[in-house]
Amino acid sequence: MSDMIWAQLMHIGYKMWLDAAAQRELEYIRDTEKLLFEQRTWDELLPILVDNGVNTVVMDLGEGVRYESHPEIALEGAWTTGDLKAELAKMRAMGLTPIPKMNFSACHDEWLGPYARMLSTDTYYGVVADLIAEVCDLFDTPPLFHLGMDEETYGHQERFSYVVVRQHDLWWHDFLFYVEQVEKAGVRAWIWSDYIWHHRDEFICRMPKSVLQSNWYYGREFNRGINYVEAYHQLEEAGFEQVPTGSNWSDPNNLEKTVRYCRDVISPERLKGFMQSIWKPTVDRRRERHIEGARELGFGRQAYEEG
Repeated sequence: MSDMIWAQLMHIGYKMWLDAAAQRELEYIRDTEKLLFEQRTWDELLPILVDNGVNTVVMDLGEGVRYESHPEIALEGAWTTGDLKAELAKMRAMGLTPIPKMNFSACHDEWLGPYARMLSTDTYYGVVADLIAEVCDLFDTPPLFHLGMDEETYGHQERFSYVVVRQHDLWWHDFLFYVEQVEKAGVRAWIWSDYIWHHRDEFICRMPKSVLQSNWYYGREFNRGINYVEAYHQLEEAGFEQVPTGSNWSDPNNLEKTVRYCRDVISPERLKGFMQSIWKPTVDRRRERHIEGARELGFGRQAYEEG
């Protein structure tokens, strides 16, 4: 993998937002048994990513793979493990580094099927350990493994029929369990950093420096009066390595703005790259949003390299 990560987040699975997913994608039924993913669109997008300077694809796997350890999680249309291995080989041949992502936030874990309602039980820990080990093996010991961990708050789940918010030592216990499983496989853990927004001192004290951080902010204005922007400074001052993340969710130019801002805030030795997040399924009707995001990442990379 090159020194700087220029990543685009892509979804294989998309069953991660409970009732909210149905509200955002009204034409799809929340409890559908068919994968919300189109192979043709995926195949068309990969070379477009390369053409725009993307060198890393963070693959949100979820229910999109028929894992050998837990095939019951997969939906109709999911890749087999053989399919996944073939896709990884194809991507690497194109110059793309594939990075696995499995979101273990209680806000985004519907992909776990029945195990999403077993958090912090012995059964749950066993399933999580199995999945992380299998995915690390399938990806041939990837350099990074994104664990998600964003938005586990009541506010982000208030429309859900089933709400779980781990607090205090339980949040840390489970988070550090995930990290342990990843590191046991010789892989570095990577997470969303938004827990720092409301637990700054605790986060800085208890978060291992070994965990790569992705704070995210999708707004138009960048100034230190914004809590989400301030987190970039807090992480830098505490000595964490970062991959700042933007999105064309609400501002098509957010990623380039993120690059220009964070380039001046984060020291070069701790700035490991940038990531673009689209937050749309990999389907034809969302194809242009993915392309727009890749182009914006390309503009951001150009701005960074031109200084």
